[in-house]
Amino acid sequence: MEDVDTDQIIPARFLKATTREGFGENLFRDWRYKNDNTPKADFVLNNPLYDGKVLVAGRNFGCGSSREHAAWAIHDYGFKVVVSSFFADIFRGNCLNNGLLPLQVSEDFLHLLFSAIETNPKTELSVDLEKQTITLLETGDSQTFDIDPYKKVCMINGYDDIDYLLSIKDKIVSFEKNYV
Repeated sequence: MEDVDTDQIIPARFLKATTREGFGENLFRDWRYKNDNTPKADFVLNNPLYDGKVLVAGRNFGCGSSREHAAWAIHDYGFKVVVSSFFADIFRGNCLNNGLLPLQVSEDFLHLLFSAIETNPKTELSVDLEKQTITLLETGDSQTFDIDPYKKVCMINGYDDIDYLLSIKDKIVSFEKNYV
């Protein structure tokens, strides 16, 4: 689907917690479950054919409110990467700040991915963050993607902003001694 907003990703009624854990069970809650809490058989995440660490999403994924819980829910569910042809800026930032890679590809490449997955639900993708490439393993079709260099370092090392500062503590101390 296109234009998936953060309220569809994690409905507001589930935003009572202040820690990141436990949101995955309510990811796409209103799409995944009936009113009696039984799974909807026709929703893709309820189909055991589809599994993995990469969520392939339609254009304009993560639009709507600035709800950080949306990134928490996707990550807590087990996804490490979200692929789309366009992300809302705030959603992109929330993903990067929470260890979830928002990987933006061209519309053509996204359609290629959807076609491959429709043909074979076990389609495998390779994401190489260091080389900034995503590859459809069956065909070798590949595309590069952009990522802020600072966020790339953080993602590769599992850093949040504080961890990054601690990793360069010696440089900060040296700078303070020499220039302050």
